[in-house]
Amino acid sequence: MNIFEHRNLLEAEGKREKRKNFLRSLIRSVETGANGTQDYIVKKGVGKNKIASTRQ
Repeated sequence: MNIFEHRNLLEAEGKREKRKNFLRSLIRSVETGANGTQDYIVKKGVGKNKIASTRQ
């Protein structure tokens, strides 16, 4: 391995690391239960406005 190959390997590794960090920064955390995504509420019937235990 000569000095040019070695430099190219180091540069490629640096670019890979930079890209990996950039992609990690794009990931956003999600709030569970936001906008009613966690529980289902019964709209009609005897149990109106109650949280359903199973989706029907």
